[in-house]
Amino acid sequence: MTSRSTRGRQAHVSALAALVLLLVLPVSGVAQADASSVTRLVPSSDRVTVAMGERVPFSVRAVDASGRAIDASLRVIAPRNAVSIGDDFLEGLAPGEYEVIATLVVGPGVQPLSVTVPVVVTWPAVTNLSIDAAEGSLFVGTTLTHRVTARHADGSRRPDPSVRWSSSNPGVASVDPFGNVTGHAAGSTTVTVSFEGVEASADYSVQPFPDVELTLEGGPAEARTGDVIRFEAVARDGSGRIRADIPLVWSHSYTATDGMLGVPATGQIAQDGAYVADVPGIHTVMASAGGRTARHTFMATPRDVVQELEIVGHGAEDWYRTTDLWAFEGVDGRDYVLTGSKVSGGYAFFYDVTNPGAITKIDSIQVDARTVNDVKVSPDGRYGVLSREGATNRRNGLVIVDLSTPSAPRVASNYEDGITGGVHNMFADDDYLYALSDGDKYVIIDMTDIYAPRYVSEYNHPDSRVHDVWVANGLAFSSEWGTGVVVVDVGNGRWGGSPDNPVFVTNYPTPSGATHAAFPYYSESTGKTYLFLGDEIMNRRGLAWAGYPRSMGSYADQYDPDTGTGGIPLVTRGYIQVVDFTDPENPEMVARYEVPEFGTHNLWVEDDKLYQAYYEGGLRVVDVSGELMGNLYTQGREIAVFKSATPAGYTPNATMVWGAQPHKGHVFFSDTNSGLWAVKLLPKGRPIS
Repeated sequence: MTSRSTRGRQAHVSALAALVLLLVLPVSGVAQADASSVTRLVPSSDRVTVAMGERVPFSVRAVDASGRAIDASLRVIAPRNAVSIGDDFLEGLAPGEYEVIATLVVGPGVQPLSVTVPVVVTWPAVTNLSIDAAEGSLFVGTTLTHRVTARHADGSRRPDPSVRWSSSNPGVASVDPFGNVTGHAAGSTTVTVSFEGVEASADYSVQPFPDVELTLEGGPAEARTGDVIRFEAVARDGSGRIRADIPLVWSHSYTATDGMLGVPATGQIAQDGAYVADVPGIHTVMASAGGRTARHTFMATPRDVVQELEIVGHGAEDWYRTTDLWAFEGVDGRDYVLTGSKVSGGYAFFYDVTNPGAITKIDSIQVDARTVNDVKVSPDGRYGVLSREGATNRRNGLVIVDLSTPSAPRVASNYEDGITGGVHNMFADDDYLYALSDGDKYVIIDMTDIYAPRYVSEYNHPDSRVHDVWVANGLAFSSEWGTGVVVVDVGNGRWGGSPDNPVFVTNYPTPSGATHAAFPYYSESTGKTYLFLGDEIMNRRGLAWAGYPRSMGSYADQYDPDTGTGGIPLVTRGYIQVVDFTDPENPEMVARYEVPEFGTHNLWVEDDKLYQAYYEGGLRVVDVSGELMGNLYTQGREIAVFKSATPAGYTPNATMVWGAQPHKGHVFFSDTNSGLWAVKLLPKGRPIS
């Protein structure tokens, strides 16, 4: 039996492994000797520079005192999703400066030799620049904005290139470092942008500013914070004709009301006239062109969406880490939750939650795995799936569970075809299952017969690592770290795709470069489809508060239940990025939900509410009704927050919410440190007259 103190050490190793890519390399074709004869480790290069998406030769040798190579096992680690290590190569995955550490594998109690190799991953060369100008003509006294897209040879985009702008005739029109071109006198000029030796240009003929009147339409007298207001600026000439070619500059101002001094950013204006107020107070929106200005002032009132949240039930756990969950109605009409686990020897657990106030663990299934990271149940409740990582024979895959009797689940089959490298996440539909394979691709499996599942096809996005996949309306949304979200037609048909023939639709890279989860949501009130994209960043390097310092000594160790010491929780960062996906051909980032000092994990959106597992930030319920724009956190859209710390947890008093799912009026969520929870939002109380 494993002692609790030993389990604590295993958890510490698991936390480290989550941050690195680990590879054990045997050194073959050289002298056979005991590892004790190794005196040093010799890398093939003392420093490696590689472009993103490219591979370079790389290896590490163990040698004895005479320099002879020794056949010994080495453990090589590199930052996950940044550097990939093979038997004889190193591949760059994300630009930056990193370290690869090779360590000699030795017995217990022996201090191992190690060597550290700096690695620099560079961007590939940019081969094309394109300029996208705002609508309108260039007149004296007006400004046109420009956006630049830089692409590599493979068509991928370089984020935020530091381009240089110039004008061939600054007296006619000047351009600032951000691509804003302003007309000064009638005449012609060429505006040029350059980056890494590549150029693009646009020609302009500047005209005198016409005699027009500018008005602002569409403004309310009052609106709530977070509501998107769309203004229209109209320029009319002396005959009343609308001049749509006049470029506008939008701006806004704010007047604080009592108690609102010292506020953060008060609102956000888009260059199409959309405005959102972040804080209550008096807001003024202005549109300007050629010395003329139109304005509208309105009052923003508090959004007032906070609801009380009630704890209904708790399936407490303190001897293993609870991972993902899936709530479902069984074919017998009762309600259940399936959970995975870490540090438990490969268990998945089944709960009866028909009465959420009396959560009851009814069964478990143990599989050959270090971790059952993900669990899913088909929409029809016919089968469940358990992911496997860290199998003893290194052949992972997944386990399919027959749920025809939900209170007595039984293993229907094991599936390994194409996924032996490890299944971190998956998505279950009634007829098909989408399972990740070693973070490289996802495999589509026919689940018509759960006792004989059948390989159908797979999708592997080039030069990309995948963490998660979600399927809706025949589209598969895979979260692929620095690549962002990748969208594939697996049955929608608009792009000719099917489960047998997955067809790439588009991909959208996010600014954070850490896309971990995606959830598509159709908003009935707006007719828009939004993609909620979640980061996962398991560190706070470079920020003012980077986490708990090791100088805290024993307090920074993993919690030990036998002694009651330690227990410093993990630290994370990251946020939810909201993309307008109404037109899949032209996705657009429009909003975010960012809570300072915490990091996001899994999410769910239903009935205009975002249920966000925000790791140390707890369970957070957010109003996502209406059109979305700006930072939802600062707009008063948070409905409820619950921190699930408990003294009896795996790590006591440390919130670490993994996943959340609404189900029949309750919200079920898992906390890695304290198990399964059920909570409920209470109706807003009527005001007392």
